[in-house]
Amino acid sequence: MRRLAPARLAGAFLLVPGIAFAHESSTGLGPVADGFAHLFLGFDDLLAVVAMAMLAGLGGRALARRVTLALPAAWLVGGVAGWLGFATRVPASATALSLLLVGILVAADRRAPSAIPLALAAGVGLMHGALNGAALAGAGGEALLALAGTAGAVLVVSLLVSRGASSVTRPWQRVAVRAAGSWIAAIGLLYLGWALKGS
Repeated sequence: MRRLAPARLAGAFLLVPGIAFAHESSTGLGPVADGFAHLFLGFDDLLAVVAMAMLAGLGGRALARRVTLALPAAWLVGGVAGWLGFATRVPASATALSLLLVGILVAADRRAPSAIPLALAAGVGLMHGALNGAALAGAGGEALLALAGTAGAVLVVSLLVSRGASSVTRPWQRVAVRAAGSWIAAIGLLYLGWALKGS
């Protein structure tokens, strides 16, 4: 019985509620690190990056490289535009639509001209970045450093996921990537329902 005491203590510790930060991140390492961490606290943002990287990876390594560069660049441009106040008209349901659309394309796994995933990467990056920038509108000059950190996180996640998706060789691996895309599309549909219900 005494051997179970540490396990019980650890279990009780895990049940104690912590402090919740709603989409704000403070790593204590500065605005760039805070921006980097921000991507991993915004579930919709992270899923959009993963879905875009999977779509690019399924199209091959050349497309994956181009999308991996286009997505964070568009995210940064959109973030600056949002920070400057140009993204006030982007509806919250737009992020849900991006998850739904890109998730469906991953699940369908159809070859398309490279211009389509590149245009999607630019659109997704601009939109999500603009919403991030608009959320930082009152943060002053440090907001630009935070946006650069977020763009860096987008680059890292895009590189890792697209590399993994582009290296699938067996049919079951491709099916697994497509299944992940269908789950992202389902989450996008759920988000869209919430957004429409709340409006």
